[in-house]
Amino acid sequence: MRAGAAGIRAAIVDLDGTMLDTVPDFEAALNGMRADLGLGPITQAVIKPLVGKGSEKLVRDALLLDWDATRVDAAYDEAIAGYQRHYLAINGDRSTLFDGVLEGLQAMQDLGLRLVCVTNKPVAFTLPLLDQKGLAPYFEQVFGGDSFAKKKPDPMPMLGACAALDLPPSCVVAIGDSSNDAESARGAGCFVLTVPYGYNHGRPVQEIQSDGIVDSLLEAATLIAAHNRTAN
Repeated sequence: MRAGAAGIRAAIVDLDGTMLDTVPDFEAALNGMRADLGLGPITQAVIKPLVGKGSEKLVRDALLLDWDATRVDAAYDEAIAGYQRHYLAINGDRSTLFDGVLEGLQAMQDLGLRLVCVTNKPVAFTLPLLDQKGLAPYFEQVFGGDSFAKKKPDPMPMLGACAALDLPPSCVVAIGDSSNDAESARGAGCFVLTVPYGYNHGRPVQEIQSDGIVDSLLEAATLIAAHNRTAN
């Protein structure tokens, strides 16, 4: 964390790969969609690097493994509808919380931080998933990939979340697992903390420019508390 900077008053937390391992849900929904289109199943190892840029790109990338772009374009409307149908049917059934998530969110609340969830997952998937996993009560607001005109890595979602909090980005930290989160937060002027256990499009988390790599959200809360003790 940057010495001499302002105190942190809020945290913007990512969902997939940061709070929840949702790849098993993606596997079920994508393979259901692929089966509808006459394609064979793909593995979690193939899916994991594709996660993080929103449902639309995930579906396209899962089809581009077998088809050219022209054929994907022709089948896209049917594919995305099928994917959404399959995903809604199993949303959260196979997903699991990463270690330290609930403890970390509680610790952040105990520090007086305001919490917002910003994800590229559609809101219709996000809200029931947060509720099912016991995460919803921690967040005063939730924004999905369809909440703004642009998704992460564009700064717009982070700026929108800061505006909703009525806080300057310099008082806000974004916590995520990928370059999407870091680029969006950096562009908005927020602090960035990165967790190493997520997806990051298959790239090492050490490549991300952040203010620190934390092993869990609980460690993030500890780092934020230490920063605030010495902040201006």
